[in-house]
Amino acid sequence: MITRKEQQTAQEHAAEMLKQAGITITEKEAARIEVADFGLGHLEKEGAQALTLVQTDRISVKVLVLFPLQTLPEHWHPPVGTDPGKEETLRVISGRVFFYIEGQNSLKEGFIVEGKEDCYTLRHEIIMQPADQILLAPGEKHWLQAGDQGAVLYSFSTIARDALDQFTDPHIDRITKIMDE
Repeated sequence: MITRKEQQTAQEHAAEMLKQAGITITEKEAARIEVADFGLGHLEKEGAQALTLVQTDRISVKVLVLFPLQTLPEHWHPPVGTDPGKEETLRVISGRVFFYIEGQNSLKEGFIVEGKEDCYTLRHEIIMQPADQILLAPGEKHWLQAGDQGAVLYSFSTIARDALDQFTDPHIDRITKIMDE
């Protein structure tokens, strides 16, 4: 849970990072930036900011913002009915991103959030710079973390059903609750 003030501050910071990355957005779009703390209550450590640009029954285009050293928790996009799950391509626009998928343990640059060793099971690290991109198959477990300058990424995918994402951390609630002060 985050406060309305925390949400607004995060939206303003994310909008500024988008601007610095060369992405022009309107004031109306800045106010629509989703701030996700995943119900964990420590947005600066685990969370993400997302601006949905396109959402149809077939495709989704988002811009993701990760604040410095912010971690988007380990998750996957499960099948829904006859749909195999979201297929997603992430492309770095600015900053460094430490991306984790199945494979040999090569974690060196990033870090596991303190006390969350059981919630971050993937340790195969891919260091991504601007213009690098990665394609995730439906159901492929992954997590990512921004470097010390933060990061901005595009997410191009088949239909996004974010509320149905599955997480390794059993304490996560995908829908952020905003508390008025």
